[in-house]
Amino acid sequence: MRERLEQLKAEALEELHSVADAKQLDELRVKYQGKKGKLTEILRGMGGLSAEERPVIGQLANEVRDAIDAAVSAHSERFEREETERRLASETIDVTLPGRKLPRGAAHPLNRIIEEIEQIFIGMGYQISEGPEVETDYHNFEALNLPKDHPARDMQDSFYITEDLLMRTHTSPVQVRTMQKMDGEVPVKIICPGKVYRRDDDDATHSFQFHQIEGLVIGKNIRMSDLKGTLLRLMQELFGSDTQIRMRPSFFPFTEPSAEVDVSYRKKGAENTGWLEVLGCGMVHPRVLEMSGYDPEQYSGFAFGMGAERLAMLKYGIDDIRHFYNNDERFLNQFARQ
Repeated sequence: MRERLEQLKAEALEELHSVADAKQLDELRVKYQGKKGKLTEILRGMGGLSAEERPVIGQLANEVRDAIDAAVSAHSERFEREETERRLASETIDVTLPGRKLPRGAAHPLNRIIEEIEQIFIGMGYQISEGPEVETDYHNFEALNLPKDHPARDMQDSFYITEDLLMRTHTSPVQVRTMQKMDGEVPVKIICPGKVYRRDDDDATHSFQFHQIEGLVIGKNIRMSDLKGTLLRLMQELFGSDTQIRMRPSFFPFTEPSAEVDVSYRKKGAENTGWLEVLGCGMVHPRVLEMSGYDPEQYSGFAFGMGAERLAMLKYGIDDIRHFYNNDERFLNQFARQ
């Protein structure tokens, strides 16, 4: 058995010299040291050795195994080193080559107008609040003074998921959730930007999905004049210091009194200034305050809501709301940062 082990060692080391790659090396390792390899086959015959021969042959077998292991490891390291050198040579980067000019991205016009409005209100001490787009009927309607049989629900043709769940039709539920979270504490001073959904036909001025930015202020002695001053500041920041607004009486179930707000604007090439409706607003209805934990005898508040698309169309001179969603690069490139 001694001679067979010595012969096996010499044979394995000799065969290693002809190995050309890692795959052949692994095959050779299995051939000699695998479960069915030649070394294992010889060692199975140790049961027939005498007690004196077993330790001697065992030690020799370990020496043969260690010698083959060392040779295999050396060849493996060489192959890895050669592969690394080959990859480095093939993947060399010529740092003297001129760089490729990459196109610069830009914020989408809707994101730009929303971020601009957020910064204006943050400057006035407001906080940004968000809420789920899938809402309960209670938060979307009932807590806003719109019970299940209220005719004003027809003004917002809704996407219902179940009898009690729907895609929110405005971001007003965020106001409700904020008031409930505050649990009667003041002041509340938030804006709620986000996507809303209504069953509507897509055309130049309508979409089934659009962005709304609503605001809510609650405290002591909050007046309609505070609301008007806030909205005037917003419009002048957006459209220029000479911009004016006017408020016309309107109706919303969750505010009383309520108003529509028009902003002064001048079409390109026109001599006279016109008016364009941009948002709805009003003083928070006492019933809405009461349902959300506020005593209407002590506290008052105002709320407003505007469409980001409408303001962006006015600010950037866009005549079709569908441009915002068609991903036409010719349109979007006009808003690329210089």
